[in-house]
Formats: sequence, C-alpha cells, structure tokens
Amino acid sequence: MYKFVAVTDERVADGFRLGGTEVITVDSVESMHQELTQLFEDESIGIIAVDERYEKAIDERLQKKIDSVYRPVVVMLPLADRLNVAEYMSGRLQDMIRRAVGFDIKLKKEAGS
Repeated sequence: MYKFVAVTDERVADGFRLGGTEVITVDSVESMHQELTQLFEDESIGIIAVDERYEKAIDERLQKKIDSVYRPVVVMLPLADRLNVAEYMSGRLQDMIRRAVGFDIKLKKEAGS
C-alpha cells in the first residue's frame, strides 16, 4: 500500500496528523522544493498533498517530472484562509443532519434572530 504525505506549514499540519496522515512541515519555498524533490525518490509514496501557497516551488523541471510519472500523484490543496468558514460549517452540519435523518433539511435563520 502506498503512503499519503502532506507537505505544508506548521499551522495546518496538526489537522493532517489527527487524520493519521504523515506530514512534512516546511517554512519556505526553498524547503518545499527540497522536500518535494526528495519525496519523488521514495517509491512507497502514492500521493503528495501540497499546500498551494508553495506551488511556486515547483519549477519547470520538477513540473515535467510530476507530469511524466504515474506515481506519486501531486495534489495542490487550497489555503484554509481562503475558504469561507461559515459556509463550510453550515454545509458540514447539513451533511450530518442528512445522514442522521435520511433527507436534506434546509436551515434558515429566523427573522429577529
């Protein structure tokens, strides 16, 4: 079985660790490039999730390598600060309710609340 590895900064690393994912923390574009290059040498890795803030660490040579290999697959993850947290939480709550009761319930805010 191949491993899933997340490469991100310390700020979001704990979330991946809680999910049981191996995490490599980086603090600069240069360290991201080094880590990504080393991960390509490890044949036990199947998926590498990369914080999209470090996308510029992928130069043309490394991008060609990513495009030409079938494994590992490199996935760019969106930044947490770009996500609308209220919409996300509302959607999660709606999903939990749907699973619990078996159908969708639209949550509305009452006037005056």
